[in-house]
Amino acid sequence: MTERTVMRAAVVRTYGGPEAIEIPEVPLPEPGPGQVRIRVAAATVNPVDLLTRAGTLVAAGRMAPRAQTGLGWDVAGVVDATGPGVRMFAPGDPVIGLRDLLDVSLGSYAEYVVLDATAVAPAPEGVPAAAAATLPLNGLTAWQSLDALDLPSGATLLVTGAAGAVGGFAVELAALRGLRVVAVAGAADEKLVRRLGAEWFIARDAPDLAAAVRAVVPGGVAGALDAAGAGLPALAAVRNRGAFVAVAADAPVGLRGIRSANHWIAADGTTLGQLSALAAAGRLTLRVADTLPLDRAQEAHRRLAVGGLRGRLVLTP
Repeated sequence: MTERTVMRAAVVRTYGGPEAIEIPEVPLPEPGPGQVRIRVAAATVNPVDLLTRAGTLVAAGRMAPRAQTGLGWDVAGVVDATGPGVRMFAPGDPVIGLRDLLDVSLGSYAEYVVLDATAVAPAPEGVPAAAAATLPLNGLTAWQSLDALDLPSGATLLVTGAAGAVGGFAVELAALRGLRVVAVAGAADEKLVRRLGAEWFIARDAPDLAAAVRAVVPGGVAGALDAAGAGLPALAAVRNRGAFVAVAADAPVGLRGIRSANHWIAADGTTLGQLSALAAAGRLTLRVADTLPLDRAQEAHRRLAVGGLRGRLVLTP
């Protein structure tokens, strides 16, 4: 357990562009009942962090404004201290975890972060911390979205944004569940998504997505996991009374009896432990675009905003 009383953390006190990110010294957080404090080794930069920093989520009514807002959801590191009642983890344990509360004063872009023990899982053995940190938010989003679709083995699934962080995990996890995947991504990513487990590939600039999907799956797919905000064109590719889950934008109205819904991530240490085991076994592909020190968080936000990355940017304290 550290004897420090302060730490460095990336926070936002005035919403705005990347320059709004500050890295002050703040009091070291203490774990409460059922919580663990993690010494951060790596924290992933995700699109939700850019929306948080810019104040977009406040404007949309998804989070309350506060004097100081923390950044960062994903973490890989080592347990530093435990609060009362924690039995599953002890100081020194390598772990990964997810912070799923939006309006908090400190996130995982920090030297230490406190999480509920139920949001934490053992880190994947033999996997570098930077790679392990890319798993919680995007892996859990993909897993839980597939659960929401509730498709049987052998069913067909459309995945948009299949080369992205959520989409890539969705393709791999769907294939592991025995689903037959139609992947939508940029033409340059066809080899990647087929390697991840896609049976069919459609370029994202296809003039008529629904027609292209129905050409390879007559009648339409049983379900769609929309990780790219495709919306209505992806819905039109789903058969009558199928299922549709959106993770990147508001889900369209479920026409033709289609179950249509958004999926909002929830931290789940048990499922995260299953994902960690799959990653340790080499059955999930963890992709790191680059690692940068915490001091370069502004640069990381600029690079993510430009786009074109394959894998996530990861910050190291």
